[in-house]
Amino acid sequence: MKTTKMIFWITTILIFLFEGVMPALTSQSELAKEGIKHLGYPEYFGNALVVFKILGVLALIIPQVPGRIKEWAYAGFAFDFIFASISHFAVDGIGFQSFFPLIVFAVLIASYVSYHKLEGLKKTAL
Repeated sequence: MKTTKMIFWITTILIFLFEGVMPALTSQSELAKEGIKHLGYPEYFGNALVVFKILGVLALIIPQVPGRIKEWAYAGFAFDFIFASISHFAVDGIGFQSFFPLIVFAVLIASYVSYHKLEGLKKTAL
């Protein structure tokens, strides 16, 4: 159980940093705005995405948030990473920037699996 907790918190904190803290701090920079525009999305899409990313990481990191909300947050991030990768492949072709969202997606999967292991262990302990 201790290993599962460590995996959960390490992976979830990485998601928190990549998808919550960094976008919150950098979303209004010219580089971020240009990145959204480069992929063909309007500027307001980037702003909405940041709001939902922050809400999503808060749902994952706060233990008192109900499991159903956490499931929606995991699903939202999964869609985000998959479509970010597709967008980069479509616009930029094959490159690191196209694969990076899939790497973060793998971290998200590790967080999701460890979350469910912990939930299963909690239920058997009752």
